[in-house]
Amino acid sequence: MVMAGVLWAAVAQGQTARPLPAGPSSAHAADPEALFHAGEAELRAGNLAAAEQNFRAVLALNPQVAGAYANLGVIYMRRRQWAPALESLQKAEKLSPSLAGVRLNIGIVHYRQNDFQGAIAPFTSVVRDQPDSFQARYLLGLCYFLTEQYESAVSTLEPLWPQASGEFNYLYIVTIAAGKAGRHDLEQLAQNRLVEVGQNNPAFHLLMGKAHINREEYDQAIHELELAAQGDPKLPYLHFNLGMAYLKKRDLLKAEAEFQREIALEPDVAESYDQLGLVYYLQDNYTQAEKYLRLALRQNPKLASAHYTLAKSYQRQNRYPEALAELDAAGKLAPESGSVHFVRGQVLQKLGRTAEARLEMQKTAALRAAEHAKEERDLEAGPVPNPELTHEP
Repeated sequence: MVMAGVLWAAVAQGQTARPLPAGPSSAHAADPEALFHAGEAELRAGNLAAAEQNFRAVLALNPQVAGAYANLGVIYMRRRQWAPALESLQKAEKLSPSLAGVRLNIGIVHYRQNDFQGAIAPFTSVVRDQPDSFQARYLLGLCYFLTEQYESAVSTLEPLWPQASGEFNYLYIVTIAAGKAGRHDLEQLAQNRLVEVGQNNPAFHLLMGKAHINREEYDQAIHELELAAQGDPKLPYLHFNLGMAYLKKRDLLKAEAEFQREIALEPDVAESYDQLGLVYYLQDNYTQAEKYLRLALRQNPKLASAHYTLAKSYQRQNRYPEALAELDAAGKLAPESGSVHFVRGQVLQKLGRTAEARLEMQKTAALRAAEHAKEERDLEAGPVPNPELTHEP
């Protein structure tokens, strides 16, 4: 959830707020406080263009108003314009570093771009200043979990137990993190609580299905996910995980149908487009593969798997310059991937760049065979993405 707009009182020392009309008018066109309040009213009403106009007018009169930058950041976040959102929020932070809400939103901007490592520092600063902030602590714990820093995830999330031990996602994440961190007491406690809370709840069957997928028990996963569907066929990420189970079984037609259902229900999840693009690639339907992989990258430009699958698709079509561009993008995101180096070597050879191709093959050979095989699986069909775990509280 995006933090609400910043109030004038929070950023204008010694100034007293007063009620003013919602929209701009000539009566207060040169009054920064009046414009600020007008912008607040427009923001509350969801009139983002008018709110932006008012806050920009404030900054034209006084470029030191941190709250105007903070509220512009909120506007851009609501539009999913991450670059200008981050720029505005960082300006607000520089002018008023004590505003924890600004730092929270900076963390959320990183988080929503799947830059979980980049979100850790701002969330940590909010938890330091506001240790009772449920949202900041939960998101920080998720960032540690999603970057495989399991001990930190446990120490961050465990204090939320009194408030969150009735939530499926929380219990599921704590169970996994505690197990990986060697906190088997907490792992057992969370697992027992998960079963207790779950009963026959569709969300419980969804998480159990996910657990079976992670253990490569695909038939059991499909059984649990179908039980979830009986209770709630519109449960978020249900069809995504069914699609993953069918994809792992190489039942491509059923996987395609499930990913399409998930996109219809949750159109903003990059991983659904990514996996659907992979399904079309495996069906040799390169036109559809490119369409959905591009849609995935529009949602999340940092999906190395989407760049990699696009490269493989272009390679099969003898579109080698385009393949190389996608491999370069994938290589920046996954520099230790033997799969990327291997395919890049093949493409460079086709382009007549023999010396560079030889270097790529040497990099590939330097990786252990087991690591290469794992990376091939990781980029083409796994590990299983976890979009359902990134939902904000």
